[in-house]
Amino acid sequence: MNTLIEPRQRHNVIYRSDCLSKLSNLDSRSIDLIITSPPYADRRGNTYESISAKNYVEWFLPISKQLKRVLKPRGSFILNIKERSRNSERGTYVIELILEMRKQGWLWTEEYIWHKKNSFPGKWPNRFRDSWERCLHFTKQKKFKMYQKSVMVPMGKWADSRLKNLSDTDKSRDASRVMSGFGKNVSNWHGKDMVYPTNVLHMATQCQNVNHSAAFPVVLPEWFIKLFTKDEDVVLDPFMGSGTTAIAAIKLNRRYIGMEKNPLYQKYANKRISAFKKEMKEKPKSETGLKLPLTSS
Repeated sequence: MNTLIEPRQRHNVIYRSDCLSKLSNLDSRSIDLIITSPPYADRRGNTYESISAKNYVEWFLPISKQLKRVLKPRGSFILNIKERSRNSERGTYVIELILEMRKQGWLWTEEYIWHKKNSFPGKWPNRFRDSWERCLHFTKQKKFKMYQKSVMVPMGKWADSRLKNLSDTDKSRDASRVMSGFGKNVSNWHGKDMVYPTNVLHMATQCQNVNHSAAFPVVLPEWFIKLFTKDEDVVLDPFMGSGTTAIAAIKLNRRYIGMEKNPLYQKYANKRISAFKKEMKEKPKSETGLKLPLTSS
């Protein structure tokens, strides 16, 4: 009879450590979801360690190797990252990283686009302002945990008129006129209030002051945590920063593990988490519908 063995590492903690050093101490196949935004190449060198685009892949591959080891077979890894434009040309280090991670055994399963609804305005001679970032989805195998119904969205008012009077064509699979193989059956939408979302996530950037120069909004990790985990699963962020991933995990009753080598960031993240837990306890259950995750183990 198989016995479930609990992992040795503590949960609901942010380790003040370089992630590569700490990852080697975590149990293999003990993490349900990894979501993180590491330092981008050649960016914000005055606020945290900046890795050159030339050396980025070499720097990250030992980390991704350890992440693959600690991730459960049916787990997912979401990597928020974006190339920058330099000398009038987009960099290629993210593409190079994807290819090298595939050689490590990762499957590049999907790419989600985070559309920043409130990106800063600006003017450049050869492009427009950046208003999106990559959220790369990697898995260890083709079959992985995914709870699609947890992120369904409202159908929208357009359906009231479009589905009111269905034609004969609407009631069967209508094949594409250009022979692409694509087809649709409009009647499948009839009577539904919720539908599956697209892979473009329309979310504002982090507007509140979180003492970090590159924080993403809580709703971003929250969306992926809903999609790829269930209650009390373990979420890992090896570049925890201001604690945003931990906040999202707490909101959804998941356990978290974080690493942050900058002592100021770690201190602020823990302070922010404590304040959030206090706020959650003070709010009535009817208002939040949430409960706090398990304490550290």
